[in-house]
Amino acid sequence: MQAPLIALTGASGFIGRHLLDDLRAHGFRVRVLLRRPINELLTADSALIGDLAQPANLARALEEVDAIVHSAGIAHAASGLPEVDYRTINTEATLRLAEAGARAGARRFVFLSSVRAQSGPSAEGVLDETRPPEPTDAYGRSKLAAEEGLSSLGIDFVSLRPVLVYGPGVKGNMAALLRLAKSPYPLPLASLKARRSLLAVENLAEAVRCGLAHPKPISGAYLVADDMPLTLPDMLRAMRVGLDRPPRLLPVPQALFSVGARLVGRAEILERLAGNLVVDCSALKRLGWRPRLASVEGLARLARSSAATDAAGDGARETSA
Repeated sequence: MQAPLIALTGASGFIGRHLLDDLRAHGFRVRVLLRRPINELLTADSALIGDLAQPANLARALEEVDAIVHSAGIAHAASGLPEVDYRTINTEATLRLAEAGARAGARRFVFLSSVRAQSGPSAEGVLDETRPPEPTDAYGRSKLAAEEGLSSLGIDFVSLRPVLVYGPGVKGNMAALLRLAKSPYPLPLASLKARRSLLAVENLAEAVRCGLAHPKPISGAYLVADDMPLTLPDMLRAMRVGLDRPPRLLPVPQALFSVGARLVGRAEILERLAGNLVVDCSALKRLGWRPRLASVEGLARLARSSAATDAAGDGARETSA
């Protein structure tokens, strides 16, 4: 028997690259669907070029596909794009792809949604899927609309709602936090007590495989996160352990820190990283998923990997000079 063939979108992005490598490492055949040609080599079994917003060639792209993993889309809530663009790319293109997959005979559609489909950048208490969705921005609303559209199609789908994902190659707020951890200076963050759930990209890949492999229909939305939420000081300590450095965190009242963040236009970033957002993943665990990498270990590993990449780049520059 041939291994299952998975159609993967977003394979050139941070998360998609990891999913591609993970799926192939676990015996799946992967066909990547790319919006445009790229210069770098991907380890896929096959690749097709096309625009999900112009789905004329989707029938060929999904021929003989067993399942679809859809990770493409506008990835950042702070991109500044108008709401209609989020709706076109994150909602309408998702539904077109799912409909085409159903026509082609794909058994399951795994959609990478976001915790932002359920809440804003922070939330009181512990968040689970029973709490009514309350997205606060265009990004979250577009992801929720895609989930609701998938429910109406009558197909077998899994909508994964990951929290902030980290791993080698990460960008955005986590990359900014990593740069902060690499700085040689003491950081006035020790007093921040809010906890946040994070998600190692390795644990997300395992959730995707769980969604693909489950033998029964499991349509619905599932939150995804590592087991232990961390404070912002916890995150920085873990990263500095990975860098073989002391934590060097100083206590400053959070009220003063919040005022400073607003003055320099960084209040939203502070809320995203230092506000409470703790999720309960019991629903996904009931399907058999287990997060095998703890956040503390994963952040230390990320910092080590980033430091090694920096060192290799420095060495290459010295050689070329």
